[in-house]
Amino acid sequence: MSTTTMFRRSSGVVLHISSLPSPYGIGSMGEDAYRFVDFLRDGGQTYWQVLPLGQTGFGDSPYQCFSAAAGNPYFIDLDELHEMGLLTEEDLEDADCGQNPDRVNFEKIASTRFDILRRAFRRADNRLLGKVWAFRYDNRDWVEDYAMFLSLKNHFDQKALWDWDDEEIKAREPEAMRRYAFELKDSIDFYVFLQYLFFEQWNRLRAYANEQGIQIIGDIPIYVSPDSCDVWAHPQMFRVDKDLKPCGIAGVPPDYYSATGQLWGNPVYDWDYIEKDGYKWWLWRIRRNLALFDVTRLDHFRGFQAYWEVPAGEDTAINGKWLPGPRMNLFDAIKQEFGEVPFIAEDLGDIDDDVREFLAESGYPGMHVMIFGLRANEDNDHLPHNWLKNSVGYTSTHDSETICEQIMDHCSEEDKKFSYSYLRTSHNEPMGWSAIRTAFLSPAIIAMTTMQDVLSLGADARMNTPATIGGNWSWRVRREAINGDVAAFLRDAAFGSKRLNPNAVLGGKKKGN
Repeated sequence: MSTTTMFRRSSGVVLHISSLPSPYGIGSMGEDAYRFVDFLRDGGQTYWQVLPLGQTGFGDSPYQCFSAAAGNPYFIDLDELHEMGLLTEEDLEDADCGQNPDRVNFEKIASTRFDILRRAFRRADNRLLGKVWAFRYDNRDWVEDYAMFLSLKNHFDQKALWDWDDEEIKAREPEAMRRYAFELKDSIDFYVFLQYLFFEQWNRLRAYANEQGIQIIGDIPIYVSPDSCDVWAHPQMFRVDKDLKPCGIAGVPPDYYSATGQLWGNPVYDWDYIEKDGYKWWLWRIRRNLALFDVTRLDHFRGFQAYWEVPAGEDTAINGKWLPGPRMNLFDAIKQEFGEVPFIAEDLGDIDDDVREFLAESGYPGMHVMIFGLRANEDNDHLPHNWLKNSVGYTSTHDSETICEQIMDHCSEEDKKFSYSYLRTSHNEPMGWSAIRTAFLSPAIIAMTTMQDVLSLGADARMNTPATIGGNWSWRVRREAINGDVAAFLRDAAFGSKRLNPNAVLGGKKKGN
């Protein structure tokens, strides 16, 4: 199937759930998420792109989660739990994580949120617990391992998997599994309860978005966290030692973001074993994502062609080497299992002819990023007039500078002059709007922008700086910024570029109407 039949000319906005407004310190699947769907609908958009939805650990990165299947309990809407009688007004007051509408205070949320959610768990009646048990049965292929893993982490004082004090449970010995399942029963039940709440709220939010003509683009990280239930439950799939500690580390060589490369810390896969196993785990993972999203972005797509492995113990990613990935064998297995799947291939970074041929063979649209192309003396693939039709073009990404930060803070005077001319910037509208109009007029089948670029924000609004720890992933949008005037601009930009979503009816039915 060609891209032109799977996708149509359209556009959308990138904004993670955590970045939504809310009274409780971090975005949730509550009222403001529904308001954002209405904003996209009124703006004539087709897509809402989110980052991975998993429960984050060290560094708060959505690309380092405790499970490839579980949702982040931080995103559970507390107001809904109050309406259900599971939380009191006092509980909601205790969930207050400060008055900063611009940043998530992950440390404070981590120290308070689970206590609040445990109060809800203790108030659950038998009728609700019956629904939780039905969910538990339907998701028994992953939720039991997830809930026990987090319970064990609590039991072992949050130590990483490889530092657990009990070798028998680390190795999943049957007697140890039975013993801990009994000893940690209440904790395990609690984490299953949270996953029920998460997916109940997510499925309802996604259904509402689809009713409004909005599709969700999800994000599947190529790797899993080294300290995850996935490594604990399936160690044979990863390059880990007998203690389950990574011995082959994922990353990328020196690139645009870092002169020493990026050392991610994730264990790389044992692709030989995975192939012999018929790609069962990957097929399960794709099935999970198909149930969550309308379209899925494949993070670090080039790693499926060849991946950068760094020996354990290295301080940088410089001394790694390229090793062959599964290539089309994996995607042929996916196609055989599911048919044509709406994937977007994130093909940024160190790209060579082999990766380009791999992308072409897959047929998936790759990515272009406008800010990478704003150079006066160079005509390159990231300038919108060169974007391929079978591609998804972005003004910027969650890993990059915003468009305004790039032009104002990082461009030379010559490049800045070129950028102003190329984007046709003027005093009539914000710089971000000029960039968005330019991106939307490109040949790319899908054009995307970030909420930061929609609001013409600078360095203070950057979501993530790769190869750094601390201060990332915390940006939030203010409620008043998601307004009718901004939606009207997006609608005009979509209309003028033939990207207007005919299913996103202006002023359509709101939630609860």
